[in-house]
Amino acid sequence: MKRMLFAGALLLAATGSTLAADLPPSMPPPPPPRAPAAYVPVAPVQYNWGGIYIGLNGGYGFGDSAWSTTGVTTGNFNIKGPLVGGTLGANFQSGAFVFGVEGDGDWTNITGSFTDTTGVATGCTGCIYQTSNNWLGTLRARAGVAWDRVLIYATGGGAAGNIKATYTDPAAAVTLSSSNTEFGWTAGGGLEFGITDNVTAKVEYLYVDLQNGSFTCPATVCTTATTIPVSFTESLVRAGINLKFSPF
Repeated sequence: MKRMLFAGALLLAATGSTLAADLPPSMPPPPPPRAPAAYVPVAPVQYNWGGIYIGLNGGYGFGDSAWSTTGVTTGNFNIKGPLVGGTLGANFQSGAFVFGVEGDGDWTNITGSFTDTTGVATGCTGCIYQTSNNWLGTLRARAGVAWDRVLIYATGGGAAGNIKATYTDPAAAVTLSSSNTEFGWTAGGGLEFGITDNVTAKVEYLYVDLQNGSFTCPATVCTTATTIPVSFTESLVRAGINLKFSPF
């Protein structure tokens, strides 16, 4: 009996060794999980305002004029009318700061008149004193701050335009006029928006002060030949659209 138990134990040991030899080798432990990559924020792309641009503008002008000489004056009277024209400029950008130069030339139809119904102001009852402006140009510096596609800017520089003074005496059936090109200054500001990489739109305000024009009254009309200064100041409210070329 003991021999049988001993033989059975040997058989079981031999069988276990054989099965263990047939098993596949154990797999190594899995690697530890990788730490997530550090988040690096990406700065937003800033709109590029730099470059040369051309454009169109249009709007409305309104202001004051006066004919004044010694003891005779019309006082200030209103002048107003539309304007439309073209623009040429260049912008340079450093971070959020934008600066540059801009010039424009506009056709205008800004006009107004004073009628002396009593003759007290000018000594000519029923006479009409008209001031008009039919072209205006400016050359200005611009400087502003940009928030991506939005630019707020201030601007100022020189201005030039014609001042036409027309005198009419209906009773004498006389109409006389003088036209002078005058120079002055302008200042204002505006808001511009980048619609696409190459197209921008703006609205702006400009105040324009031109040197006095003049009207020369001949001796055949006045007692003696007289030159009457004619003042001209106006405010412009304009909108425009620009096409910008390759940025600087």
